[in-house]
Amino acid sequence: MEFSSTWILVIMVLAALTTIQFYKGRKLNLQLMYHYLKSIEEVVKPEDKEYVWLGGYIGFRATYKVNRENIRKFEYTLTLLPRHSLLYFPIALITSRHDKLYVVVKPFAQIKREAHLIQKGYYRMRPDIENEPLLQKEVIEIAGKKYEALYEKRRDIEGLRALIEGMSKPHNVKHISLTPKTNVFYVLMKPEPDTIGEDVEKILRFANEKIRESPFSS
Repeated sequence: MEFSSTWILVIMVLAALTTIQFYKGRKLNLQLMYHYLKSIEEVVKPEDKEYVWLGGYIGFRATYKVNRENIRKFEYTLTLLPRHSLLYFPIALITSRHDKLYVVVKPFAQIKREAHLIQKGYYRMRPDIENEPLLQKEVIEIAGKKYEALYEKRRDIEGLRALIEGMSKPHNVKHISLTPKTNVFYVLMKPEPDTIGEDVEKILRFANEKIRESPFSS
């Protein structure tokens, strides 16, 4: 009877903690979603927008029609850690590690060559890069972190490197690429609430000023 009573008490305490964590975590994730949405939208200033809820409290996908300067579309997906789940949150810290922002910029100018910078050791399962066998490869250091560089021309990597170095926290950029087949400029990064607007502004500036010019579009 004592053993059963102890376990009942443990279950009750766990249930109470799970409930408290659910409401606290849900509130925090909703606040983060609203903050990122508002901050990014203020910088991008889209002429039209569409949002897709990803379910639960883990994030959303946004599609912005910009049609201004060199940017036709700006799309991003925000995925947050499950702060509302007491049991799954510790697992997510191991598997997902952090909140993630996936940015896809579709410019008007045609990207001519492929280039990638991938932070070493970030991916557990390496992403599929269609033309990888045709790309040159080397490892470079950026702001104290090693990145695998894949490229057709070395000068393209220097441009991407300069963008990473100019971000508020360079090590937060995990993968950045230019893909001519889909004509996409892509950034995977860990977002920071305090600097998200500043970082998105730098991504936009890169698309407007660099991709429109040599070497990326010629």
